[in-house]
Amino acid sequence: MPRRRRRESRRADTCCPKPRGECPGASCCAVARPSPRRPEETAVHDHRKLGRELDLFDTDPLIGAGLPYWLPDGAAVRHALEEYVREAERRAGYRHVYSPVLGKRELYEISGHWAHYADDMFPPMELGGEQLVLRPSLCPHHAVLFRSRPRSYRDLPLRMAELGGMYRSELSGVLGGLTRVRAIQLNDAHVFCRPDQVADEVRGALALIREAYAALGIEASRYRLSLPGEGGKYVADPALWQRANAVLTEVLEDARVAYEVGSGEAAFYGPKIDVQIADAAGREATLSTVQVDFHQPERFDLGYTGADGARHRPVMVHRAVIGSVERAVAHLIEVHQGAFPAWLAPVQLLVLPVSDGQRPQAEALVREAVGQGLRAELADPAAGTLGARVRAGRLVPYQAVIGPAEAADGQVSLRLRDGRRPGARPAAEALRLIGDQVAARSAELWPAAG
Repeated sequence: MPRRRRRESRRADTCCPKPRGECPGASCCAVARPSPRRPEETAVHDHRKLGRELDLFDTDPLIGAGLPYWLPDGAAVRHALEEYVREAERRAGYRHVYSPVLGKRELYEISGHWAHYADDMFPPMELGGEQLVLRPSLCPHHAVLFRSRPRSYRDLPLRMAELGGMYRSELSGVLGGLTRVRAIQLNDAHVFCRPDQVADEVRGALALIREAYAALGIEASRYRLSLPGEGGKYVADPALWQRANAVLTEVLEDARVAYEVGSGEAAFYGPKIDVQIADAAGREATLSTVQVDFHQPERFDLGYTGADGARHRPVMVHRAVIGSVERAVAHLIEVHQGAFPAWLAPVQLLVLPVSDGQRPQAEALVREAVGQGLRAELADPAAGTLGARVRAGRLVPYQAVIGPAEAADGQVSLRLRDGRRPGARPAAEALRLIGDQVAARSAELWPAAG
């Protein structure tokens, strides 16, 4: 096995999504832009500080750098996010798969990752005379899944999605919070399609990304058409690059999406559309991406039977709606400052009995809310005065106060996170209204006519 090299020049930007050795410096998508906040404000809004204060995630030297663990509240946010994207993909015609996080070294030699990404991959593990590698990407696995069965033109487009783990051997100096980690949970998908279907699949992927950003309450800082630069790290096939670039440009122009061109930002196998976000310090990073790939279908000798009975080569469209779950949650923490949309909130309903006398009714309401699919908790009267408990739960979207009058009438007095008080109403009605807002993944806390 050739000795793995460690490049000496490595930027300290923790938000750069590029593999080691691919970050060109000032032109990189993680280049720092002027911060919209003063340094002391940036520190307050930094997800690394907020995430720990809110008990969402943390790290431990015994587990290792770049390997954060998720606490219960953070796991609830992550689970809600993953369920959202799975459902959005299902509605868009994607079929979900699972594939192993390990693969033989030969798999990545075929895909080209071993030649281009070896410095970013963990060393192979010797097992039974074979070398197994933690995967740095999901696309080789999905290519193998595609070729595992005969395919017809009638099967295409075949949209294959997976929320899967991948691993990058990052240097400790570039790791930070959730934005740059070694174990990544990626919202990945690969569409195998005919050449005449590529543009529509790219359009569909961009539509999914815009829909997700609206639901999550986040905005793109800009769109970038990422093209190859100088050097030998890119696949040497000008005709394939030209074809892929033409498709992406056509889709962006037809959609009237304002974009910038980034030379040297492409994947080694093809150009891509990168959707950029900015963190609390104003630094940019890629969250979502759509890529057109003519290279890997050829490397894996993928094929389908056309209407003419002949064998044809499919095109592979790579796309990630929310990118890595870690980076997405990091951005959501900073954007919402812990006040997540109700459907994402770790605790959606906090039930507050005024005193122990209303505790039985409060506990019954929590059980009913949990049974209806809400994340609900009891604010124990022993934890302090009603005012103190209300303040402690200020980030919870909905608070239900039960005093003697409410307990007697089977009602709750609702308080919303934004300060509104819809007033007392039957407990069942309150749960129904809250449940409807959560199920709709609405950005509003309360229905206009509620």
